[in-house]
Amino acid sequence: MKSTVEHLSPTRVRINVEVPFDELKSSFDRAYRKLAKQVRIPGFRPGKAPARVLESRIGRGPVLDEVVQEAIPAKYLEAVNSGEVRTIGRPDFEVTKIEDGDTLAFTAEVDVRPEITVPAFDELSVSVDDIAVSDDDVDTQLDELRARFGTLTGANRPAKEGDFVVVDLSATVDGAEVEEARTAGLSYEIGSGQLVEGIDEALIGASEGDTKTFTTTLVAGEHAGREAEVTVVISSVKERQLPELDDEFAQLASEFDTLDELKGDLRERLGRVHKMQQGVQARDKVLEALLAVTEVPLPDAVVQGEIDARKHDAVHSFDHDEARFAEWLSGEGKTQEEFDAELKEAAEQAVKTQLVLDSIADAEEIGVSDGELTERIIYQAQRYGINPDEYVQRAQQSGQLGAIFADVRRGKALASVVRHATVTDASGTELDLDELFGEAKPQESAEETADQ
Repeated sequence: MKSTVEHLSPTRVRINVEVPFDELKSSFDRAYRKLAKQVRIPGFRPGKAPARVLESRIGRGPVLDEVVQEAIPAKYLEAVNSGEVRTIGRPDFEVTKIEDGDTLAFTAEVDVRPEITVPAFDELSVSVDDIAVSDDDVDTQLDELRARFGTLTGANRPAKEGDFVVVDLSATVDGAEVEEARTAGLSYEIGSGQLVEGIDEALIGASEGDTKTFTTTLVAGEHAGREAEVTVVISSVKERQLPELDDEFAQLASEFDTLDELKGDLRERLGRVHKMQQGVQARDKVLEALLAVTEVPLPDAVVQGEIDARKHDAVHSFDHDEARFAEWLSGEGKTQEEFDAELKEAAEQAVKTQLVLDSIADAEEIGVSDGELTERIIYQAQRYGINPDEYVQRAQQSGQLGAIFADVRRGKALASVVRHATVTDASGTELDLDELFGEAKPQESAEETADQ
């Protein structure tokens, strides 16, 4: 087999392949066996007719068609694996010549990963927020802790923000009741934002036994994006009584004996949280800086695929009803053109990020260990509330295991970039990245990653 590569653009190639018929013997054998099972020939059991008898019955054309359909994908992969091209996406095949008994020739146009020149990582410099834990931050944590130990008592007054109410809800769209919106005896904290938009305004000032109505836009279910009239009946109004903030409360709510000890622990915990947030900010800003100074030709087909996937996800909650989706967009004050422009920009940024991090991972020979892949699978399974085995089965069925592997590898590539960058806080102090992210682990050996 002979193959050559033509570069049509920085992101697309045409692979020209010529295959002598001598290399297609196994494909012909499989084609004869397959067609023989489909054609009944007197005197022969199904699948047992000799090739010459089969050809005399159905002609040479169907045999060649079957051989070509099987051979082209296999020979294409052989050509790709023997060359230096790094293909992405699906190829477009075209048969250019079939000389029976001599040569099969075809072309495959396919997107490829472009050559990317990344800057020296130590030239990247970003600034992140200072770590500052204020007294107000500690007080907020104390208030949340007190709320857990609070008691609800009846409030003989109109409801206000922070009160708890028990309500019955119902909704109609164009006069027809929305069954999934009906509920009774629901406990709700006013101002928590856990129910539909507009309910807090309707409840504030209402008293036990009142009935209120308001209009809102439904965001889920069969009527997502539609205007609904919601009726809420208030059964009770209760206020939360908080415990006194003293040493006795510290002993009730924690392992500490004094309030000062509890405050000190909360301050330390908040410091750790802020440090984690600082690390996330550093990672995001380094990535942003890296992309800003890296030129990346984007493969059109790959970008379009990302756009299509994101658009599919956007309309999925509307049962792919374009009219309902358009109605929702209008309610958000956004035109279809604006949505499409934002979607395209996000898709281009996502593809650029993937290409850059893949290029870095290749250059640094970054691998993914079984333990790292398992850790990500467990994390993802917990997010979706299913056990890891079920998550793996779903990922295998949908062909997503490769994507999970790629995401872990890209994350490691980005971590490598961040560790070489200069990261300072708003006060100008350079951060210790080992303290921020933990010490870097040594790269896995080729033997450990060869099977990934």
